[in-house]
Amino acid sequence: MEELYSAISNLFKEMSNSINHLSDSEYRRPSNQLSQASIGQHVRHIIELFLELNKGYASGVVNYEKRKRDIEIETNKTFALQLFSEILEKMDLPNKNLLLEANYEWGQPKSIQLETNYFREIAYNLEHTVHHMALIRIGIAEISTVQLSKEFGVAASTIQYRKACAQ
Repeated sequence: MEELYSAISNLFKEMSNSINHLSDSEYRRPSNQLSQASIGQHVRHIIELFLELNKGYASGVVNYEKRKRDIEIETNKTFALQLFSEILEKMDLPNKNLLLEANYEWGQPKSIQLETNYFREIAYNLEHTVHHMALIRIGIAEISTVQLSKEFGVAASTIQYRKACAQ
């Protein structure tokens, strides 16, 4: 769906622009405000969910818990930026039914499977990206002087609501 792809493309561009302004050490630096997670770790998390969705599209089963957790993404911002571009190039696929496999209760060995579809998972990943961008905003404010747009990490519905209230 064109609207979803456009929204994700815009988020990736905004995030890429912000990451480009960070030094390599800032990208990797643990943040006290983020429980010692780095900006890079949050970026990795976002990227890996999209990569896992792409893998699941091919197999018919999406399991975000089985993502690779590639340390290169969280330590090499150039590599992360490259992956944003690659994800966008591979995302424009037709909708199809998928199974979402997950274990929602700690200590339970058995996963459950839920019916979903590709567009629903793209929408989930979009919302998930905005959530992590809000956390990235907190981390950047702590470790850097990079200035972010006031919309960075804010959901589109919240931006629209705020604009309506301001009128």
